[in-house]
Amino acid sequence: MCRSSRRRRRPCSPAVGPLGDDDLLREILLRLPPQPSSLPRASAVCTRWRLLLSDPGFSRRFRIHHRRNPPLLGFFVRNDDLPFLPTLDAPDRVSPGRFSLQRGDGDRFMSLGCRHGLVLVFNKPKDQILVWDPVTGDQHRLGIPPVVAIHAKKTTINGAVLRADDAQHFQVVLTVADNDDKQHRRALACVYSSETGAWGELVSTQLPSGVSMSNIGTFVSTYKPAVLIGDSLYWRLAGNFTGILEFDLEKQSLAVIRLPAHILEEGHRLFSIMRAEGGGLGLLLQTDCSIQLWKRKTDCDGVASWGLGRIIELDKLLSLKSEENEIMIQGPMGENSVVFVWTHRILFTVHLESLQFNKLPGAYPVNYHPFVSVYAAGKACLHILVVIKTKLVSYSWLMAYTIHILLC
Repeated sequence: MCRSSRRRRRPCSPAVGPLGDDDLLREILLRLPPQPSSLPRASAVCTRWRLLLSDPGFSRRFRIHHRRNPPLLGFFVRNDDLPFLPTLDAPDRVSPGRFSLQRGDGDRFMSLGCRHGLVLVFNKPKDQILVWDPVTGDQHRLGIPPVVAIHAKKTTINGAVLRADDAQHFQVVLTVADNDDKQHRRALACVYSSETGAWGELVSTQLPSGVSMSNIGTFVSTYKPAVLIGDSLYWRLAGNFTGILEFDLEKQSLAVIRLPAHILEEGHRLFSIMRAEGGGLGLLLQTDCSIQLWKRKTDCDGVASWGLGRIIELDKLLSLKSEENEIMIQGPMGENSVVFVWTHRILFTVHLESLQFNKLPGAYPVNYHPFVSVYAAGKACLHILVVIKTKLVSYSWLMAYTIHILLC
């Protein structure tokens, strides 16, 4: 009798789920919300996740991925100590001491603005520019060009810092007015590149004579930071002439842009430069409790003009009481359509396109620079979240978010 031989079928190896693939898991974790508590929350799930998230390469990719939509972490007040005022609630709240800049002997700091997660600081006594990354703690001290330093002692200096997508290199643009010759006032600008480690050539443009030939001169206002629109930076000009100074990053050139005539006639000198609806250069003009949105257009003959767009009534939008109707517009948050509205130490953010608004917790001074960046909270937050994980809160939240990403 023949014995039939049966082949034993090997048991199939279990299919690797989507969370078993490290590469796929990294892509999922990369899409976690850019809030400070997101990565510590994910790290608390298991050792494998913690190892993936602690990789410096992942941290860099996470910051670059969310570069276009980083959260508002807080504000740097523009005084010598540059104190940081956080805006987020726990567990996303950043401790003021975490973003603290230590001063050395003789240092006197003035913030010129924040962009791409960097803070640009002018140290006047030492003729230095400091580029500071509060998240990593990296600092770069740059001596400013002698010509710029000479005029910075006589008038205000302003500038802007920009960082490339790879986050490895940055640029600094400094600008100052030269009023030595009243008949030929000039605006000057110079660019530093961390890639070359040197300042470029000085560029200049003639400043209009303005309404008078007084000794005040024209200066680049430091009341509000530069605004980046397309490939150009824009600052307010004040003093003897009120207008806008443009620096074209691609052409490395300066130009002066005049304001609509009625703005100067009505005395609206506290305007804000911003990206117009649909792109291009725009103005935000406050009139009592309303704001007007203006846009600069160029016709087929190359002639530029200003056109009025929407009018937004802030007192009705924010439902302010009559005694709170003293409103001050603090300008846009970076290069998006969100503006800050300040009234009696209460600060609102208003999205100009959707008209959605949010009241920020706490009281804030008028003189500040908003700081937006991607930042992972530290060990204190991680300890809290490990405790939360024992109640399955963190894990449930992460699994729900992971499933959402996989299905969408």
